[in-house]
Amino acid sequence: MSLETSSNEQSPVSTRHDPQEAHMTNAQSLPIARAVGASAPHAQGMQRSAEVLKVSTRSRPSAVAGAIAGVIRESGAAEVQSIGAGATNQAIKAVAIARSYLSEEGIDIVCIPAFIDVAIDDEERTAIRLLIERR
Repeated sequence: MSLETSSNEQSPVSTRHDPQEAHMTNAQSLPIARAVGASAPHAQGMQRSAEVLKVSTRSRPSAVAGAIAGVIRESGAAEVQSIGAGATNQAIKAVAIARSYLSEEGIDIVCIPAFIDVAIDDEERTAIRLLIERR
């Protein structure tokens, strides 16, 4: 299981090596060539910056959900990135679990999915980007 964040804080989640995720860059240096749904250049400038959580196939959904809930409580928005069906499955389950965690506190969230291109070993890969925000 691997969970990385773009902050310098230590994650309470243990990490294992995932070749795809190990080569994903942090949000500050992540080249985003396109985002589906961002039709105009000014639309990208209006997006809020959110902490990026990278999910792998071996990520525990409950641990990722806790990280999502913490980021939502702190900043109001989180971004989850995954590459591949297994990682995307874990990410979607984590969003559903995080929603139940936050609903106990009266916080409702929405998830906005998109495709993004990321550079891994100087090669473009398509990832799923889930932007999670307070409703």
